[in-house]
Amino acid sequence: MGALDYLSNFCDTVSVTTSTIKRSKRKAMQTVEIKVRMDCDGCERRVRNAVTSLKGVKSVEVNRKQSRVIVSGYVDPNKVLKRVKSTGKVRAQFWPYVEQHLVYYPYAYGAYDRRAPSGFVRNIMPSASSNNHQDDHNLVSLFSDDNVNACSIM
Repeated sequence: MGALDYLSNFCDTVSVTTSTIKRSKRKAMQTVEIKVRMDCDGCERRVRNAVTSLKGVKSVEVNRKQSRVIVSGYVDPNKVLKRVKSTGKVRAQFWPYVEQHLVYYPYAYGAYDRRAPSGFVRNIMPSASSNNHQDDHNLVSLFSDDNVNACSIM
């Protein structure tokens, strides 16, 4: 029985030391932007109170006109979104828009959204196909000085 007691003490000691070794990693400072439709002061207050009660939140900005909530702090973005959805705002989502002057071509298909606040569009990467590149090359060579028949169109 002495050997079993010794081994059982060893196993208990290992489990205690592994639990003390576990360290919680500190989350990085982040800014989370969420799109939430808020109709009244009550909706705005509910969302603000729910988000400020999260651990690690440093500041909360609510813009009801843009339907936007900006949370800064040491938080997990998914937890912030989940907390906002728990207030009854089930259609809440991460902020899908960027400023219009930051997008390469803001009026491309799928970029313009009527529900977006003024000055914002969806961030759509332009679709580059090989045919467009080849057509551009043909147009450039058509009016080249090296081309003897450059003015054949005229």
